[in-house]
Order: sequence, then structure tokens, then C-alpha cells
Amino acid sequence: MTSAPFPSLLAAAQALADGRTTSRILIEQALERIHDPHGEGARVFMAVHASEARHRADIMDALRQQGRAPSAAAGLPVSVKDLFDEAGSVSRAGSKVLEHATPASMDAPAIRNLKQAGMVSIGRTTMTEFAFSGVGINPHFGTPANPWHRQERRIPGGSSSGAAISVSDSMAFAGIGSDTGGSCRIPAALTGLVGFKPTARRISTQGTIPLSSTLDSVGSIGRTVGCCWAADSLMSTGTLCVQEAPNGRDGRPLRLGVLSTMVMEGMDEVVGQTWERCLSLLSTQGVALETFSCPPLLEIPTANSKGGFPAAEALAWHAPLLTEHANTYDPFVLHRILRGQEQSAVDYIALRQTRAKLIRQTADIMAHYDAVILPTVPIIAPRISDMDDNAHYIATNLLLLRNTAIANFLDLCAISLPCHKSGDAPVGLMIMGGHGQDSRLFQIAAQLERILAPC
Repeated sequence: MTSAPFPSLLAAAQALADGRTTSRILIEQALERIHDPHGEGARVFMAVHASEARHRADIMDALRQQGRAPSAAAGLPVSVKDLFDEAGSVSRAGSKVLEHATPASMDAPAIRNLKQAGMVSIGRTTMTEFAFSGVGINPHFGTPANPWHRQERRIPGGSSSGAAISVSDSMAFAGIGSDTGGSCRIPAALTGLVGFKPTARRISTQGTIPLSSTLDSVGSIGRTVGCCWAADSLMSTGTLCVQEAPNGRDGRPLRLGVLSTMVMEGMDEVVGQTWERCLSLLSTQGVALETFSCPPLLEIPTANSKGGFPAAEALAWHAPLLTEHANTYDPFVLHRILRGQEQSAVDYIALRQTRAKLIRQTADIMAHYDAVILPTVPIIAPRISDMDDNAHYIATNLLLLRNTAIANFLDLCAISLPCHKSGDAPVGLMIMGGHGQDSRLFQIAAQLERILAPC
């Protein structure tokens, strides 16, 4: 590839505004990378919208010349996870089961808002089948390799695996994904990117193939906090005011809680050393850190012991398909869906009641801090080949999801920032904010991003 890697979304928007590039140039660069036979494009994308992307790029360039661009991000390529409806495309959710389904008649609201702002869908990204794993393996369409030590073919993380690699490999400025237990934050952490999960109600999940109607949220992956902020702003409000982008310069001194309950167990040496260095750096830069425990979190594994919300709610959605197509599912995913059979109506209602109780209890504890920080995942990305061992695959999946799923269960907003040294294995620092405090979380994340940048 001869072109330089993509800058951040907001930097590219400024370049478009200044006339230093055009949408058509950026689209062609993205398509060149996608179609590079030596790259990951064939494993990143389920479908590529090449002709439509070029057409929309030309329209956005013409509108910008006339001073009529619908937003600052108009003309920038974005990737769309394969579970979002796009008019004319089949939403397969990374499966073979749905490959002959009827194409969508309209865009999902989140995607519609992006397109109305002029962003260009470059294609549909691969994912763990039906979003039911944090590892990122897809046995049907292939698994894109992590950019770190790519020759070792390490996992990208999931379920938004293609979304992450579309950004790391400069095929898109943002990857739009879902996050039910960590599906944006896990791949972001493992690949050195930023991944955001909003408060669930913030962005409509209409027009998406669900995993868990209780826990699903619409998130994004980008190079910077600003990338995710811009994508979130467009998907949630349909507008983008660049002047309001969080810059990390205006925040007051922060008081952060360092969560210790459960989330440090099983941490590998690389993550442990990176995490300690990170805490030291934050402290020297004036961030007040207080380690605290949160005993109610210890009830979450018991609450989820029969598969939790995803198993029960996925089983309800998949039941009609399973009668005829069970053999077409990824066996790992099928097993997790069928765990929904372990729950009775009483179990499900008790689970909802337990969740409501834990949300109240943890909110009281975490309210003492501006935000709570913890390692996004406790391990660096293992090799894809290591997942051939089913027991290891299961254990890895549980470990990857353990920390991130806390935010989903408690209905918080959360973001993962890269915190490793350049050239080292990617490690993520997760910041959890209160329910509905998404805007405040972006400001805090921008402050920490500025501190951690030289890390």
C-alpha cells in the first residue's frame, strides 16, 4: 500500500473542509486496502459497497464544493457490522443461517442517521456469528487477524471483529458495532483502538438482529475518543457539532475509582505491568486514584449461571430457525443459545429483579467517583490457532467478557482506551461512567487519552 494510514475521523473531516483531500480519494484508498490480496479485507468484509460508495463520495464532494455538505463528516467511509439493516442488503449477522433472508427494505435508524449526515458505508463487516462471543472467531467466513504481530495470526476480539480491523487497517474511519457484553470494547482493547459502549437506551437498536434485547447497545470503534464521540453524536442525535468535541483540555481534576473486585483475577504479566505503569502515570499527572471494592459485583456470576439474558432472549429469537437449521449454526454459538433452555420463567424474572437490585447497590458505591477504571480485558490477544482447543476457547471467551460485561449488566456507559507503549502488545483501560452520563464520560476519556498518549 502506498497511501499513509488514515488519521482520526475529526482530522480527516478537517482535511476535507480545508480542501486537502476529497471523499473520492479517501474512498479509493479504503477500497484499495480492502481489495489488497495480501491484506485482511476478504476476512473483514461480508460485503463491499464499492460502486455505491464511489457514487456517494462524488455526491458529497460536489455538495462540499457548493458549501452544502450535510455534516463535517460527510464523505468519510464508515464500516457497518453485519447485524445492522441497510436497505438492499441481507443482514446475516455473520451466519450461514440467514444468507438467503430477504434484503432489508430500509436502514436501521442508527445507520440512517450516519448516512443522512453524509457518511459513506464502505461495506458490511464480519463478526462472531450472531454476536455471541468475545473472541471474534467466525468459522463460516474467516477471522481477520489482529494487527499486532500479524504474522502470528492473533484473535481480533469480538464480536465486532471486522469493525475493529476495518479501522486498524485504514479501511474505515469508524467501525459501527453492537455491544452486549463488550463487543466493541474487547476488540478495541486487543487491537489498540478506542471502543465505546453507550447507555443502552441512547441509540435505537431498531433494525438490528438482536442478541439480548435487555443488554444490546449500539457502539463504535475508532482511532481516538473523538472518532467514537463523532459516531455516537451522529447515531444518537443525527447532528455533529465539531466545536463541541471533547479535547481533554478543559476538565477539572479527576477522582477515579480503581475497581478491584473480581476484575484483576487471571491477569497476564503484560497486562499487569502495563496497568501498573498506567496508574503511576495517571497519578503523577494529578489524577486522584482510589482503589475500592464493590461486593455486589460478586453476585453477577451467580445471577448469570444459567446463561443470563443473552441465552434466554437469544433462544426466544432463534427458536423458529433452530427447528430446521440447527446444523447450520456455529456449534460454539449454538451451545450458548441452547443454554436458554436451562431457564424457567421464574429464573428469568428473578434475573431481572437481581439486576435491578445490583444496579441500585453499585450506583451508590460508584457515585463517590467521577468514573471508575479497570483493565478492559486481563489478557493480550492469543493466537487464533489456540482456539482450536474447545476448552481453551470457552475459558478465553469467559475471561475476555468478564470485565466488560459489568457495564452492560449495570446499564452503564463505558469506553476502552489504548494504554500500552508503542510497539508493545495492545492493552486497554476501560472507563465506566454512570447511567446516562455518556457526554461526561467522553470528556473524562479525552482527558485520560491526552495523559496516556505518550504511555
